[in-house]
Amino acid sequence: MRSYRQTVIGPNLVQRARIMNIIRQFFVENRYLEVETPLRIPAPAPEQHIDAEPSGRWFLHTSPELCMKRLLAAGFPRIYQITKCFRRKERGSRHLPEMTLLEWYTANTDYSDMMDQCQDLILFLADRLRIDQPLAYQNHTIDINPPWPRLTVEAAFDRYGSISMVTALKDGRFDEVMGLEIEPRLGLTRPVFLCDYPAACGALARLKPGRPDVAERFELYIGSLELCNGFSELTDSKEQRRRFEEESTRRRCSGKAAYPMPEAFLETLADMPPASGNALGIDRLVMLLADQSHIDGVVAFIPEEL
Repeated sequence: MRSYRQTVIGPNLVQRARIMNIIRQFFVENRYLEVETPLRIPAPAPEQHIDAEPSGRWFLHTSPELCMKRLLAAGFPRIYQITKCFRRKERGSRHLPEMTLLEWYTANTDYSDMMDQCQDLILFLADRLRIDQPLAYQNHTIDINPPWPRLTVEAAFDRYGSISMVTALKDGRFDEVMGLEIEPRLGLTRPVFLCDYPAACGALARLKPGRPDVAERFELYIGSLELCNGFSELTDSKEQRRRFEEESTRRRCSGKAAYPMPEAFLETLADMPPASGNALGIDRLVMLLADQSHIDGVVAFIPEEL
């Protein structure tokens, strides 16, 4: 009789379903509207390091961000969505080319408020799942009692990196040092919000007042897992177009395909209220809460099985 991987990971799939239900409960209790936006769009955000999957003359979305922000502009102030997203050439122990993403937006808030919301969501999950504290993940004992510390990217380079953030940016080694030296050491004893990214690393994020070199962006790390990417939203359509044009130039210079400009999004951006948003990877969240080291252990099917 054939052995089925799905049978082996059955308890994790049950836990995944429970997590999805509790997430929806959290947002319902906090008066958020669940929305659905198209998976197939004419133009993704032209970000240098994210490659969209073509679908005919259009693309499968890498994130629901552009359409959800159009809903904010149309007058929906508190929205969330759980959706499939698609990114080319992403496969590894923590990556899938088809992933499940939770994304939510809150009008009239900033990235500091969104960090609080993110913390509240995960604590809500831990409580409803009756997860013991401290949290055990891959031989790490993690104290999840709030408040969770916030560490700037510059301070993380000073604490864990072999070179400074400024030097890493100048030498083109920012991603390398982040991935190899800093990320593996984040969130091992307490969750940590890594925040205040260099402006060049926040294509859709608002810049910090008085600090044009810093983007109001954060990522949450627990047990060295990067779980989410959030920021204060940029609402200046001219500035957003300029940044998209810069990203498109970087794509062309690195030999990547150019994408059409997302004109419908840019046209409505001026009507969008001040807001913060967050994109949280469901697959990695289940990895954390089911104590799994590999993403294959928390999804019903992997690409190699199809």
